[in-house]
Amino acid sequence: MRASIFDLFYIGIGPSSSHTIGPMRAAKAFVLQCQSLPNLNAITVTLYGSLALTGKGHHTDKAVLLGLMGESPEAVDIDKVESYLEAINKKNTVTFLNKLTFNFNPETDLIFKKMERLEHHTNGITFKALSKEGTCLLEETMYSIGGGSILTQAEITQKLVTDVAQHAKVPYPFKTGKDLLEMCEEHSLTIAQIMQKNELITHSQEKIDQHFNAIWAVMQEAVKRGMSKEGILPGGLNLERRAADLASKLVDGSANEIGIELLDWLSVFAIATNEENAAGGRVVTAPTNGSAGIIPAVLMYYNKFVEPIELSHLRTFFLTSGAIGFLYKTNASLSGAEMGCQGEVGVACSMAAGGLAALMGGSPETIECAAEIGMEHHLGLTCDPIKGLVQIPCIERNSMGAVKAVNAARLAMKRTDQKISLDRVIKTMKETGNDMKTKYKETSEGGLALHHIEC
Repeated sequence: MRASIFDLFYIGIGPSSSHTIGPMRAAKAFVLQCQSLPNLNAITVTLYGSLALTGKGHHTDKAVLLGLMGESPEAVDIDKVESYLEAINKKNTVTFLNKLTFNFNPETDLIFKKMERLEHHTNGITFKALSKEGTCLLEETMYSIGGGSILTQAEITQKLVTDVAQHAKVPYPFKTGKDLLEMCEEHSLTIAQIMQKNELITHSQEKIDQHFNAIWAVMQEAVKRGMSKEGILPGGLNLERRAADLASKLVDGSANEIGIELLDWLSVFAIATNEENAAGGRVVTAPTNGSAGIIPAVLMYYNKFVEPIELSHLRTFFLTSGAIGFLYKTNASLSGAEMGCQGEVGVACSMAAGGLAALMGGSPETIECAAEIGMEHHLGLTCDPIKGLVQIPCIERNSMGAVKAVNAARLAMKRTDQKISLDRVIKTMKETGNDMKTKYKETSEGGLALHHIEC
């Protein structure tokens, strides 16, 4: 698995990276394969496991339709999404990139198999291309493995072989936090510098900087939109947006308390982002959509209360936090359907804590400590969204994660006797996720998803 910040931070739409962005990418990838098929008449899509159980709440159904049209998460016009979907539902046909038209009835051709889970991952999707006679012309099973990444059946079964092959291509290959710290010491490099040299193997400095500027711009815009919009979030929970009200009270001073203002602003930044995500708006997957508010909140906090963010800060933060995210992606998972919310909010908090420690001038050891603290206090966190919506408890959970990230970085800067390594806490997270009952892992079959007052 290549350690690339392009795979951890990218622009997409809400509300879920694994349940919205991944399926959209998978659908588009499948239809691209179908363009040369003779006699293509229709396509069917079957969702399994967690994708089927919480697909409606996570907009998986809408994402599949958009992907079949050829839309991508980073480029789709979010203001036109509903009109696109209305046209498909009215005509029962889909036109892919204005080149290929085929039959697709969302009521019958999008199948939810809630009680079935495919062998390799709970987020499985099977696509079938059919002729007029009903003959299967092409079949492909794909998996949305977390953070918007997808793998085909062949890729997921060969994942370890692929990882080893790609791992050796970079100048500073690392798989564990121990590897990373040893390289930093041996070569007198920071974590950001290690990641930078690895990144330059496949991307130019100009492209890397463009990416950092682009995702920072989207993060700021998501916060701005979230702080300006009011009303009820879609989905049926009747949850009212509150970032705008919280922000206005902070600005006019009516909500300010001595020593608490910084925490309140962190919460506003995180809540604003995740309200936009819940509404299907444009956000940065960091490293997932369900945890998209934590890193923007920490960066906005730094920008507002420490010093203005410049390109040099973005390089340090994103490269450092990206290295931490890579360790989780390699040695555990970023998928709430596999790890519970510790694999989403917990990982984002860990990444943000490490990135902030780097901005504060922390050594590689201090950064590793901050990342460890950030995850340690999220271990065992379940993923139990009410009605399958990325709203309760997800929005507030990002607020809590952002506050913990700042605290973790500050604690690490003062700590000299770290007892638990980041590698150990990642291993613990994975074991905890494997031991966690399936009903607590993005199925909405347990936890808060069951014990709530109907709205």
